[in-house]
This record gives sequence, C-alpha cells and structure tokens, in this order.
Amino acid sequence: MLPRCAFSVCHVLVLVLCLSSAEDFDWTKNDHGSFYYGTFPAGFSWGAGSSAYQTEGAWDKDGKGLSIWDVFSHKKGKIQQNDTGDSSCEGYHKVKDDVSLMKELKLNHYRFSISWPRIIPTGIKSDHINEKGIQYYDELINLLLESKITPIVTLYHWDLPQVLQEKYGGWQNITMVNHFNEFANLCFERFGNRVKNWITFNNPWSVAVEGYETGEHAPGLRLRGTGAYRAAHHIIKAHAKVWHSYDTQWRAKQKGLVGISLSGDWGEPVDISNQKDIEAAERYVQFYLGWFATPIFHGDYPQVMKDFIGRKSVQQGLGTSRLPTFSPQEKSYIKGTCDFLGIGHFTTRYITQKSNPSGRSSGSYFTDRDLAELVDPRWPDPGSEWLYSVPWGFRRLLNFVKTQYGNPIVYVTENGVSEKMLCTELCDDWRIQYYKDYINEMLKAIKDGANVKGYTAWSLLDKFEWDEGYSERFGLYYVDFRNKNKPRYPKASVQFYKRIISSNGFPNQREVENWRRKAVETCSSSNQLLAAEEQRSTAANILRLIHDPLTSHMEMVTEIVVPTVCTLSILLSAIFLMFLLRRRN
Repeated sequence: MLPRCAFSVCHVLVLVLCLSSAEDFDWTKNDHGSFYYGTFPAGFSWGAGSSAYQTEGAWDKDGKGLSIWDVFSHKKGKIQQNDTGDSSCEGYHKVKDDVSLMKELKLNHYRFSISWPRIIPTGIKSDHINEKGIQYYDELINLLLESKITPIVTLYHWDLPQVLQEKYGGWQNITMVNHFNEFANLCFERFGNRVKNWITFNNPWSVAVEGYETGEHAPGLRLRGTGAYRAAHHIIKAHAKVWHSYDTQWRAKQKGLVGISLSGDWGEPVDISNQKDIEAAERYVQFYLGWFATPIFHGDYPQVMKDFIGRKSVQQGLGTSRLPTFSPQEKSYIKGTCDFLGIGHFTTRYITQKSNPSGRSSGSYFTDRDLAELVDPRWPDPGSEWLYSVPWGFRRLLNFVKTQYGNPIVYVTENGVSEKMLCTELCDDWRIQYYKDYINEMLKAIKDGANVKGYTAWSLLDKFEWDEGYSERFGLYYVDFRNKNKPRYPKASVQFYKRIISSNGFPNQREVENWRRKAVETCSSSNQLLAAEEQRSTAANILRLIHDPLTSHMEMVTEIVVPTVCTLSILLSAIFLMFLLRRRN
C-alpha cells in the first residue's frame, strides 16, 4: 500500500513537504536512443484488456438495465454509421471461447469491467440486484482463475446506469459518490474472495471532458467550462470513498489492492530550450493526467490548474473559480488513496504556448490551458485520427509519473493501436511495429527506475469504439461483426505478442526479427480462411436480398459490395505474401 501522508493542523506545511520531496522531471533531456534488447524483471505481468459495453453485447438480456451508452448510441447521428453496442462481440455468450483465446496467448492477466446496470439495473442497490448478472461475472472470473489468468477488474468503464443520469444528472451530482460506493461494495462482497486487483475508474478524463464538456460521448452534455470540472470533482471523491471502504471493510480479509486507471497522452515541448514551451507542455500533462493523479497522490489539484482556471474565471466576471475546491478534510481523505496507478497511453503531441482570449463566454477546458497541440507529419497514423505512433513519448510519461508521484507501483492498463479501413488486414505489420516499439520504451523506463509491474495490450478483441462505432479496430483478434456468431480470427500481432510474453521481453535482434517473419507466415493462412468465410457470408446476403425487393441500394452496397471487395483484397494480399515468402526461401 502506498503511504498516506496524514494531515494535521499544519496540513498545508505537510503538503508542501510531500510535494517538494518528489524529484524534478528534466524537460530538456529527451534521449530517443536505439532499440534495447533485454528482458523484463521476473514476475512481470502480461495481459490484454476489454470493457463491458464495448464487448459484451446482450444489452437488454437477463435483467440488465439501460446504461447511458445504450441510450446515447440509439440516438441517430451520435455514432459513426449509427452503430450500437447492442450485440458488439457477443462476449456475454462467448465467455469460454474468449478465455480460450487468452490461454492461447498465455496471458498472465485479463482486464475487464463490470457493467454497473447489469448487476444493479437502476444503479440504486436498494431497488434490485440482478443475480443473473452476478452469475455471468462469476463464470468469467472462475474460468480465468481455472486457466491461471489473474482478473483485473474495472468498476467503472463509462456505462453509468441511465436511471442515475435521468434522476440525478449523473456525475454532475454529488449523490453519485454514495451510489457508486454501494455498487463497489457489492462487487467486493460477491467477487472479492477471488478478485485481488480492482480499478475504480477507467480514464475519468474522457468521462468528464467528452461526456460533460464536448458531448461527444454519453451522456452527450455540453456544459462548457464547468461540466467537466464538476464531473471530475465527484469522480475523484467517489474513487477515494471506494478506496476507504475497501481499506476499512475488506482489505484485511481479502488482501486485495485498489487503484485507478488514468489516461495520459505525453506532451513534449516544441522547443526544449524555450521556457514557455516547457511550461505549456507541463500544463498539458497536468491538465490531463495531473488533474486526477495530483489530488490522489498529493491531496489537491495541480497548482497550475488552480492558477489558470482561477484567473480566467475572474476575467469572465465570475465570483469564484470554475474549478471546484476541496476542503482541508477532503484533501486529507483523498490523498494517498491509490495502491497502484494504472496508466493508459497511446500517443504524444508537441506542445507550444498559445494565449487564448478571455471573455465572459469563452471559458472551456481547452481554452483554459493556453496551449496549442501539434503533430509531426512524419509520425505514423494507421488508424484513429488522434493516434500517432510516437514510442519515445511513452518512456517520457512513465518517467514523469516516477518523479512527480513518488515512483508508485504502475500497471500499464491500456496501450495499443487501431486501424481504420473497410477491409481489415489480418497481417497487421503496423501493430506489430507499434507494440514492439512501445513495449521497448516501457522496458527502457523500467531501466530508468520506473516501478512498472505489468502491461495490458489494448485490446484483446476488435470491439465497439464509442463514437467511432465499428469503423476502428484495436483488437489482437479480428471480429467479423457482419456474422451473427461474431467469429474471432487471430491477427499477426497475436503471434508476435505471444512471443514477447513467452520470452518476457526481447532476447536478441535475430530472434525478434524471426518472430515477425513467422507471424506474417501464420497470418497469410488466416487471411485465406477469413476470405472463404466472407465469400460464404456474401453469398448468403445476396440470396437474402434477392428475396427482399424493398432492401435499399445503400444496404446492398454495404452488405455485398464492401465484403466482396474485402474478400478480393484479402485473397490478393495472401497470395502476394506467399509469393514473397517463396522467393525469399
């Protein structure tokens, strides 16, 4: 357990001492370096992850209540192609199949989330507990343990019960703290004898900013300049309450750990010799990761957030800051509520100073920061428009966490890359490169002294990607969403990641290059299998459409033409790869 710096009458002095004890991060030193061949410490844990709404499907089955994502995704125009997570990967019905995939990968751990409305349909424990939902997670946890895979369980991965949104306004309301604590305690009671690693919230930055500031995510509110800060304030309090509940009621008998998973893109100064760029880059990281990490480790929001938001609030003519405040008692209560820190990381931005105009209606989370984000056009970007491959930023972020927060125990809870194309290529060489480079930068950070204990590839399966629907794929395993059975097919990255796990790192250059070659050989046969399946699926769609004259032209294009093009592409790529391999031999 992380030590808790107790507050007394002199709580301010103690806070200053705690803050000053952390070593300073060197913004001027950025050693990209060459690839490092070596292995991870003994006992390092390798895993993959998922979340309930993105993979389970069964949105209205066996007594599950509505979540804010069920309602949001059913509104036309909110999600790409009007996709929903109604069936998604059908993970609810494919527990044994998916655990078999994890065994094949030889995972040490699997990270998943519990759907709050699946086990408490209204979100209010006194209303009703859904035993069928409890049974589903019992089965998953038991199968994982039988397979010697450690469950790491997230309590909140964005799927708030809709009743709580309608009745109270969701995370805008302080009552969420107690409702979430009751849900968490039910999970500890029912699953805590087997689950020893708990994550309270996944990426609360997205919950706050995209759910309550921009409205891109459920519940889709646009409370500019206030909504995100208020939601985050309540989430931090809810996290602390759950940590204390576990600490006082469950830890002694269950002997588990409670942490939080925070996402953080790295922000690198455009000019490391320019102090204003350095300050802007630090501001970027503090407004992102530090917004949640600093209260949890040090008891209060980053000073730079308090200064900037406070000043801009005054310029708007407001009597108080738009950033809420913690009382001295709350600071003491929140500080140190983290047995481990989960880090989700995907990409990096270059940051420079940019002053945003202040006015009575100009306040927002983004303008409060006074900075501009830039990207290098040479950075690879195979998928999501926001996700550029910048491996060295990962090492920088992990070292920042080490220096800022007293080198806590860290588990990388999300790291991976998507592709965005009509035809998914199972020979995902770009994903192999991404994993190879990012995992290597993590290894370098461990060499630097960062206390990283585990890594979670994101994600096990292709799945519903929030407002992007099924247009982007992060999975190690391809999921055929057009097939009602949602079959899974291994991508080349499965074989590559499996080799990293079995070797606990990167033994030598020749062996690592051999892994890559063998992964490509394997995926070419998988491509052929998928092409054959798509041919059968396309034939079935043609027969169905022949007997349905009312079907629109658009449906014919998406259900026949696209799969046919994909089938041809897959077959051609498989033949091309086989040709190259034969020439090489």
